[in-house]
Amino acid sequence: MAQQHEKFGPFGVVTPMEHHHEDAEEEEDEEDVEMRDEAEEERNGNSNNNTPSTPTTAGGGIRRSRPKEEKERTKLRERHRRAITAKILTGLRRHGNYNLRVRADINDVIASLAREAGWVVLPDGTTFPSASSSSQATKPVTTVTNAAALMITSNQMGGGGTAPVTPSIIGVRNLVDHRSAGRMKTVFVPSNVDVSTSRSSTIANAVVGDQAGEKVNDDSPALIDGCMEVVDVKDMNPDGIMDITTNFQERDFASSPYVPVYVMLPLGIINSKSELVDPDGLLKQLRTLKSINVDGVMVDCWWGIVEAHAPQEYNWYGYKRLFQLVRDLNLKLQVVLSFHECGGNVGDDVCIPLPHWVAEVGRNNPDIFFTDKEGRRNPECLSWGIDKERVLRGRTAVEVYFDYMRSFRVEFDEFFQQGVISEIEVGLGPCGELRYPSYPVKHGWRYPGIGEFQCYDKYLMKNLTNAAEARGHSFWAHGPENAGCYTSQPHETGFFCDGGDYDSYYGRFFLNWYSQILIEHADRVLSLAKLAFEGTSIAVKLSGVHWWYKTASHAAELTAGFYNSCNRDGYSAIAAMLKKHEAALNFTCVELRTLDQAEDFPEALADPEGLVWQVLNAAWDASIPVASENALVCYDREGYNKILENAKPLNDPDGRHLVAFTYLRLSSYLMEEPNFEEFAHFVKKMHGTTSI
Repeated sequence: MAQQHEKFGPFGVVTPMEHHHEDAEEEEDEEDVEMRDEAEEERNGNSNNNTPSTPTTAGGGIRRSRPKEEKERTKLRERHRRAITAKILTGLRRHGNYNLRVRADINDVIASLAREAGWVVLPDGTTFPSASSSSQATKPVTTVTNAAALMITSNQMGGGGTAPVTPSIIGVRNLVDHRSAGRMKTVFVPSNVDVSTSRSSTIANAVVGDQAGEKVNDDSPALIDGCMEVVDVKDMNPDGIMDITTNFQERDFASSPYVPVYVMLPLGIINSKSELVDPDGLLKQLRTLKSINVDGVMVDCWWGIVEAHAPQEYNWYGYKRLFQLVRDLNLKLQVVLSFHECGGNVGDDVCIPLPHWVAEVGRNNPDIFFTDKEGRRNPECLSWGIDKERVLRGRTAVEVYFDYMRSFRVEFDEFFQQGVISEIEVGLGPCGELRYPSYPVKHGWRYPGIGEFQCYDKYLMKNLTNAAEARGHSFWAHGPENAGCYTSQPHETGFFCDGGDYDSYYGRFFLNWYSQILIEHADRVLSLAKLAFEGTSIAVKLSGVHWWYKTASHAAELTAGFYNSCNRDGYSAIAAMLKKHEAALNFTCVELRTLDQAEDFPEALADPEGLVWQVLNAAWDASIPVASENALVCYDREGYNKILENAKPLNDPDGRHLVAFTYLRLSSYLMEEPNFEEFAHFVKKMHGTTSI
């Protein structure tokens, strides 16, 4: 995740993918302008002969056809306008954390700014001060002119106290058209609307009534999650306002299973000299986290920092100081042994390359890195083809990983003995995830591209050749030749399209080999991790590749190494391997909603909820612990409620739940109100200590 993940991309931050959408919009706009011009000329021209005709306006006057130069100027103006809009939106998402959709326009920007100022903005544009910010003594009574419209205001919700609830957010379907339904005095409330209160704020009442001062009928229907229900007038106050809290409550989490909550520390908390950055500021933030009973923190121990300059020369100084600070606050530690580089991926805000001596080896032997079919190398992590090849100054890659793990275990023995370190997450690929680096932004990938296979270094190609010969088909010793490029869509390729070569004899052979290499790599490294960290929980992070999940081939998953096409379960084999080592599965994207993805990126045919359901059940069926983390930066109640839904499945017959959740990521923005108050409320519900 690459993660999340701004109307965020799939991994939680603004991605270059959005420029792809903006470029497409420019082309569409330009095509529209050109088509309008051609249509006008055709209407005003003579289609039957070459006799010129004089264009006229609706009033009978003469109208001159637009010359080609004017058309080009119009296109340039539109392109310039789009470029400015794109920069504004990017800045607001990146620096202001505005939750703006990719195709946002100026109306969305104005609405977001108004909401941040504490105003209510209805979907039809009606705008008025919220009850909490208005200095007027009377409450506003506003016409609800759209069957999708409901506005709930609360100081604890984001954006200055307003939280718009629209079909794109709440998933309301089959809405009744106001115009065809007559002048209905209704309040439209989805069944999953959050109506809880906090110690510093109260939920404003839902506005009803077709006109101010108009009497509300006793039998006025309310549309609740697509169903018509009657709102009793007894639930209204004298102003004609219904108190939602009397009818709609969140799920009760009191006495539910306790799920520990951890918070990821910033990527650059330890600098390149292995020094702790800003210990005083970090201490203050950790104390604040401790005040709301957060269980602990997660930190990356970067291979590129600790063993930076020479083989088997480890510098753990900064991490030891950090661990002492965490221990003094009686917090727990989840430690990620990160054998990949940081920088170049979505969400990376620092640059931490692989060790210098490894880069030097790579300059002489670039085949130690993953390679695509065009021969481009990816120095983000080492190819699994050298797991058993002595090419790293006399050591294999697996030996290098084991020496690093053993050094860590010896250096921090006291923290293991005292129980401060609760879990070791072993990095097994790019971004610390068990997957191939199939969608690198640096090589041109843009969401929702299918990515490319990464098996063209000489070591993996040798392995493929041996596998093909063992199968008796040596001519299969090659990668797919019709699998498209990083930004392709499945239907554009001969390999991934419906009925494509992915399901041919060769395709099944290649995909089985490709995914088996991934599983064997994890198996080898975890065998040594279990030996190094005996008695300590071990975890593996699996990425949530949810785009193209609704297609037959599941192309993006296939290039990432998950052989999970429509006729094959690609995650049960991974779960079985983790069970062999008693390792936990840490899965991402538990806060994503399929409905939101379908609205924002309909072309991606994504289904994060379906993927989460499949992976979690594969792990639970194998009886292995399951933890999770969010893929996108999350500050809102809706995202937290989705996480809770996955963390503690309602009415699960076996009472299954997550063993831990890790929040991405500690930042100054998280510590601000109302974001921190919302997060504190989420922690209570994860702990099972509150019902609302």
